[in-house]
Amino acid sequence: MWIMFTISIFTFLLSTIIMMMTSILAKKTISDREKNSPYECGFDPKGSSRLPFSLRFFLIAVIFLIFDVEITLLLPIAPVINLSNVFSWLYTIIFFLLLLLLGLYYEWYHGALEWSE
Repeated sequence: MWIMFTISIFTFLLSTIIMMMTSILAKKTISDREKNSPYECGFDPKGSSRLPFSLRFFLIAVIFLIFDVEITLLLPIAPVINLSNVFSWLYTIIFFLLLLLLGLYYEWYHGALEWSE
């Protein structure tokens, strides 16, 4: 128990130190207007260099990734049925699928799955 706690604390501290060092060392000290502007053959840009980003597309992509990871968690469960108690296996699967369905219903109810409004 203490070994896992120590390893977790060490990993957290090491990752925090590395993130702080990279944020300090990677800062640009000189900010030039010309270097930050988009380049269009020496001419002034016609419009914004940033493309509009659809937040709906991003939300759909995140939801897809979440459910994709959950499917990869479901795949190894089938071969384990022979190695474990059938009732505990069944309760685990039902609970996991119920959580998936509740999450899907929650997203659907709040309109996150609607592509256009």
